[in-house]
Amino acid sequence: MNRQILQLAIPSIISNITVPLLGFVDVAITGHMGDAHYMAAIAVGSMLFNIMYWMFSFLRFGTGGMTAQTYGQKNDEECALLLFRSQITSFAVALGLFVLQVPLFALAMWVIEPAANLINIIRSYYGICIFGTFPSLALYAFTGWFVGMQNTRFPMVISITQNIINICLSYVLVFFLDMKIAGVAYGTLIAQWCGAMMAVALIAWKYGGMFRALANLRAKVFRVEAFKRFFMVNQTIFLRTIFLIAVNLYFIAVGAKGGAVILAVNAMLMQFFIFYTYVMDGFAFAAEALCGRYYGAKDKGNFSLAMKGVWIWGLILTTAYTIFYVMGNDLMVSLMTNDIIIRFASRPYMPWVVAIPFCGLAAFVWDGVFVGITNIKGMLLGTFVGALAFFAILSFPYPFEIMTETRNHILWCAFDAYLIMRGVTQTVVWKIRPLTIDY
Repeated sequence: MNRQILQLAIPSIISNITVPLLGFVDVAITGHMGDAHYMAAIAVGSMLFNIMYWMFSFLRFGTGGMTAQTYGQKNDEECALLLFRSQITSFAVALGLFVLQVPLFALAMWVIEPAANLINIIRSYYGICIFGTFPSLALYAFTGWFVGMQNTRFPMVISITQNIINICLSYVLVFFLDMKIAGVAYGTLIAQWCGAMMAVALIAWKYGGMFRALANLRAKVFRVEAFKRFFMVNQTIFLRTIFLIAVNLYFIAVGAKGGAVILAVNAMLMQFFIFYTYVMDGFAFAAEALCGRYYGAKDKGNFSLAMKGVWIWGLILTTAYTIFYVMGNDLMVSLMTNDIIIRFASRPYMPWVVAIPFCGLAAFVWDGVFVGITNIKGMLLGTFVGALAFFAILSFPYPFEIMTETRNHILWCAFDAYLIMRGVTQTVVWKIRPLTIDY
């Protein structure tokens, strides 16, 4: 079982680590432009797209969980049909985002309220990257399907290739062609389309026979009962994602009110959280794939072994990350920016960042298990309670005048509490209703 977990987790970790590495490089590139406004603008611009994509993350999670269960049942035809349904949905969503790009940008600026001198820089980034919604959402569905098929190697190859292209292009366009924020945006856009085309090519090569064997494709893809189940699972994931977005959007908004330096500091420190999440997601993906597979096969013994193994590996990884953050935080900060003001301003908040791995451990492991068994309501409840804790801490009527620095400490405290309460709530759900796994 450990071998199965690592065979799924390690490729996912390798591919996922390139995602925060990309964000790390984007922040580092803008951090070395000599102006904190570029760093602040890229933080807001990239988060806008993260929010858009997170909102429709059901394309990844719903597809992955249902495909894993279908794979466990050895139903190749339904596995193939699930990919068609998810891609049809991803195209419809991307088209809607593209058509509504102007009001969505206006709404985001109204909510976040960035400084007036940042808006044009953000708009430049947004206007280019909006064309990447189609390949990005398609890749969400492709990745979920690959994970469900117990194949994390293909997402690894796609992600590494995509991010190498992105990093190299962004560096050349910014520092050699002096394109500034537009250079980062075009590097991202080109890499997104390359990744989607690579996914199509790999599916045709590895799984072409599965799709060629399909008969009466149109009738089967649009079967009412199957699409109804697909959307019932995904609508709950969508609602859960709304709470995730609310927390992340408000986190940015509070930081933006503290000025360009605080916004840049929070953007930089958030990279520590992103590094942990994408690596930890490797074991969450393993939990999703294996728990979903053995749930579909009704193999309770292997299901329990898989869940236990993922918890052990998650604890090992979390301990290693905490040690690394304690020992290496100065080095990471110095790599991300040479701005003395930002580096100095970030130091008081480092304890909150160091606490992130243990605060988020349970939330990430349970997310993988719950997605695998499509117990999405448990995930929804955990995220709701976590968001409730986050907003309660920030809304508490403190009996003292809150300085900008103090407000930012409260913001990071609320974020850590949000992670803790997600995990605690899902643990309670599992303890109360362990028989939701009905064999």
